[in-house]
Amino acid sequence: MPPEVVREEANAIPVLVRMRAIRPELRPSEQRIADLFLGSPAETAGFAVAELAHRADTSTTSVVRFCKRLGYDHVRELRNAVLRDVERETFDTASLPDVSGDIDRNDTLTDIVAKVSLAETLSLADTAKVLDTESLRASVDAVSTSTRVDIFGVGASSIVGLDLQRKLTRIGRTALDWSDPHAAWTSAATLRPGNVAIAVSHSGATSDTIEFLRIARHSGATTIAITNHAGAPLAREADIVLTTAARETGFRSGALGSRIAQLMVVDCMFIGVAQSSYDRSMEALRNTYVAVHRAVDGRP
Repeated sequence: MPPEVVREEANAIPVLVRMRAIRPELRPSEQRIADLFLGSPAETAGFAVAELAHRADTSTTSVVRFCKRLGYDHVRELRNAVLRDVERETFDTASLPDVSGDIDRNDTLTDIVAKVSLAETLSLADTAKVLDTESLRASVDAVSTSTRVDIFGVGASSIVGLDLQRKLTRIGRTALDWSDPHAAWTSAATLRPGNVAIAVSHSGATSDTIEFLRIARHSGATTIAITNHAGAPLAREADIVLTTAARETGFRSGALGSRIAQLMVVDCMFIGVAQSSYDRSMEALRNTYVAVHRAVDGRP
C-alpha cells in the first residue's frame, strides 16, 4: 500500500464510528446491515454479499448501496475496513478484560465493570478521533468573547450542561444552565449577537433541545451543538457542531459512554476558554478554591 494511502487510512474516521454516526439517517434495510456489523464486526466482515443480505433480511442491492453510503465502491473494501477497525479496537483495549456483548441478566459485577469500562474507553478513544479541532477552536473563540452563555440539555445531557456551566462560572464567565425547557426557551428569546447558546443531545433529535437552539439562533446568538450525529436536526440549528462517538446499546450501558464522551468535549472546550485568558482564569480558580475551603474550614 502506498505511503499516502496508509496516511489517509490512519487519519480517517474509523468505519464503525461512521456507521454509528449515520445509522439514524439510514433506511430500515440499511440499518439492519449496520446493526450486523456493529453487533459482531469480525464475524459479519467474513460474510459474502448474499449471506449478508440474507442475515439482514434485505437485498444484495441494499448491501451495495450501504457500502457506497460509507464511501466504498465494493463490499470487499468495506469488509477490509471493518477488520482494520476491529484490530484497532483490540489494540486500544488490550489492557482491559476480554468481554463482548451488552450487559445481560446473568452478568456478574465483574462482568459489568469490564463491559462499562470497555464502552467508556472506546467512546473516549473514538470521540478523540472524530472531534474536529477547527470546530472546537471556533467554539472556544465564541465562548471566550461572549458576554453570556446559555446551556440546555435534557436527561443525562442536562448533567453535562450543568458541569459546563459550573466550570465556566469558576473562571468568571457568565453562564446559565436551564433544566426546564420553557425557561430555556424564554431565556433563548432574550439572547443577542455576542451571546452563545450551547445545546447538548446525544441523539440530536430531542425536540425541546432543538427548539432551544432554534430560538437562540433566531435571536442572533452563536449556536453550538454537542451531539453524536452530525446529520441530526439539532446540528442544522447550530453554527458550530461538536461531535462525539459514543456507543449506545440495547441495555443503554452506552448511555454512560455518551455522557462520558460529552464531558470530554466539554472539558476540552472549557480548558480552551480558560487558556484564552490564562492569568485571569488561574486567578479565578485560586480565588474560588480559597473561598470554598475557607467556608468548609469555618474560617472568616
